[in-house]
Amino acid sequence: MLFALTTQELMERPDLWEAVHRLRYKVFVEEMGWTDLDRPDQLEIDQFDHDEAEHHLVIRNGELAGYQRMLPTTRPHLLTDVLSDLCEGPSPSGPNVWELTRYAVAPGFRDGKRGVSTVGTELIAGFVEWGLNRSVNQVIIEFEPMWVLRALQLHFLARPLGYQRTYGNQQVVATLLTFTEHTLDVVRARRNHYLPVLNRGYPGQLGLRQAS
Repeated sequence: MLFALTTQELMERPDLWEAVHRLRYKVFVEEMGWTDLDRPDQLEIDQFDHDEAEHHLVIRNGELAGYQRMLPTTRPHLLTDVLSDLCEGPSPSGPNVWELTRYAVAPGFRDGKRGVSTVGTELIAGFVEWGLNRSVNQVIIEFEPMWVLRALQLHFLARPLGYQRTYGNQQVVATLLTFTEHTLDVVRARRNHYLPVLNRGYPGQLGLRQAS
């Protein structure tokens, strides 16, 4: 199940808060080499963990298996304030456009074919469900160029916003993804799972060993 929490709700759960920021550190600092994010406490925290951010958590067997963060584009966000060299021209913005950041699957849950795990596809289905429920139909995402093709295969309309750049040890391109109910149908069909993944409840206490 995928849980959507505000920053305040996440902070009210120290077990979830720590698990989220440790997973982000492991993926983005240790694996991807984004050394600018390095901290002695091995927690990845930035200026965009503000009160309007939304955090999506996939919990499996009492462990944090996957995570992504949604940021409104009606205020400064990653593409405008940190990765602006990825965008040629004005960055898309508006109440229907959010930025998807810090997409991460814990190492122990990276199953599946062609590098797309079941947790990863749950995160994808989750942000589409979340968006359609909020009249959001576009997300900006900075990811590896190969994901543009994968997005098109899932029937997102994908439009690169600029040229690819190197960050750490990763090639990154900023892309605007537009989605509809049809996109959700295709994602669910690819997952062979047709029930909603977005949980309206609150996560139970984690086990808690950090997923690895």
